[in-house]
Amino acid sequence: MKRFALLSLTLALAACSRAPQQAPSTETASPAAPAATGTVEAPAAPASAAIDTAVLGGHHWMLDNAVDAKGQRVDALFVRADKPVTVDFADGRVAVSNTCNRMMGSYTLDGAKLTVGDMASTMMACVDQKLMALDSAVGERLRGAQTAALQSGATPRLTLTNAGGDVLTFRGQPTAQTRFGGPGETVFLEIAPNAKPCTHPDVPNRQCLQVREVHFDDKGIRTGTPAEWQPLYQDIEGFTHEEGVRNVVRVKRFVSGDKPTGEQVGYVLDMVVESDTTPGAKPKR
Repeated sequence: MKRFALLSLTLALAACSRAPQQAPSTETASPAAPAATGTVEAPAAPASAAIDTAVLGGHHWMLDNAVDAKGQRVDALFVRADKPVTVDFADGRVAVSNTCNRMMGSYTLDGAKLTVGDMASTMMACVDQKLMALDSAVGERLRGAQTAALQSGATPRLTLTNAGGDVLTFRGQPTAQTRFGGPGETVFLEIAPNAKPCTHPDVPNRQCLQVREVHFDDKGIRTGTPAEWQPLYQDIEGFTHEEGVRNVVRVKRFVSGDKPTGEQVGYVLDMVVESDTTPGAKPKR
């Protein structure tokens, strides 16, 4: 017992006589451990990256994959393999195509939170019941608040996660405005009911639509004299021609390159204004 007391006294004296230590350098010091008592505050979660609106609005977003909260594929969203559900965002409006009906509504974007309002649609009926059901399957998963994530690259990807845990993944395809580097011009084209063979050095053995530009006043009444019929060597993006059907369409015409050489022209469908389904109709001059 005496030996233990003597050893304790010796250690105490050594501690009192030792020179005070300097505080460790901030370069080598480790963070102090939290106190053993009290509540330790959890580190804040990193903020989600804000969505680049230029990329969001500059692409058509085609559905690549969709799974529910359990990780199961949502087959109801994949009715036509050749025409995936496509979503477009522009000027606070969202539009959905390649469904039975075209759907549209408003959206807001706050950082990575994308909120889609109630959506309206056209009222066309589809014979295919799976295609009919596609409208509601898409609407219920897009409507409301979504957490959005955007991955940039040659083919950007957009991921939307809704409140129910469904995760929809889209791949981006540049819009015509992105491809041509500027806004397009709105024009009206009358499309003759029958395509004709056309000769073009870059497009041999091609059947070309016969089109002419027409004009309407602000009341929607056709004015002036239509231009001459001429072959259209390009496709109209978003438009499918049916032989024997005459159409008047509103399109965006995009032009890039130096005139007259190197000029590139693209047409994108905005809406079908008139459609004459009388078989065998002939263009009028």
